[in-house]
Amino acid sequence: MGDQRKLTTLGNSTYKEQAVWFLNAYWRQFGQQEAEKVWTYAHRYASLDSNGIAGHSLDEFGAHRFLELNNETLTVVAMREHWRKTGIEHVKLVPLIHFLIFRYQVDWHQCVNAAQGDNAEEVAKAQRMLEEAQAAVKEAERRDTEAKAAQRELEAALAELKAQEDAFNNKTADLTKRSNEGGGVSRNKAKAELAQHLAEDPLPLRRAKINQEAAVRKAERASKAAEDALNVAVRSLDAAQEYLNEVSSRPGSAAGALWWIDRELHEARAYLPTARGGYKKAK
Repeated sequence: MGDQRKLTTLGNSTYKEQAVWFLNAYWRQFGQQEAEKVWTYAHRYASLDSNGIAGHSLDEFGAHRFLELNNETLTVVAMREHWRKTGIEHVKLVPLIHFLIFRYQVDWHQCVNAAQGDNAEEVAKAQRMLEEAQAAVKEAERRDTEAKAAQRELEAALAELKAQEDAFNNKTADLTKRSNEGGGVSRNKAKAELAQHLAEDPLPLRRAKINQEAAVRKAERASKAAEDALNVAVRSLDAAQEYLNEVSSRPGSAAGALWWIDRELHEARAYLPTARGGYKKAK
């Protein structure tokens, strides 16, 4: 496969894949120092693409917007001119890799032929463990949302129960007072009403008690499911991190790919409670 075809193929891969390829290629020269910036470039590209991080290129308007967001003084026209001078013409879209090559002024032939590490299987396994952990975190988020909704339902049921109990107690107090005041006929009538009132909870109160009991059971189930899902997420993240650290300690690693996985694991932990290893992302 010729270099131009390799560049096209690379430019058609996802933003993450383009960024990881670039970091792997130049990790020792400058990639390690620039990794966080490349991460930002990739995610800003994705933010301007309707396909998100699964996208691969921006049109000229999107590329202009990207450059503005990054306070870059270069222009899309300048990039196109650069590519024409190096033999690449008729580029309608701007892949991330085009920007990175131009931004860091590296030889594109060298870039597309750069070694990507000799531990592809280990990197693939680390990626799978990352994806499993990310899925577990999403499930934990879903369960947490359900638990919070169930708690809100319980609070509403408790409020309704209190309102019905207050109404029942107020009526009891009123009938008790009336049964001890006034003429004999009115007292007897009030006593009869009070006896009937106290004999059985009125329908609204019975319904409120039933709903409250059901809400308690639902909230308890939801809370338990959320806690279980959170435990799974934490274990998955810890296992992925442990394996990643092990692979990273060995020679010959695809350092850029491993750094990216580590960065994604760090992002995933932002959705955990701080008491379980989470953190608050900076705004």
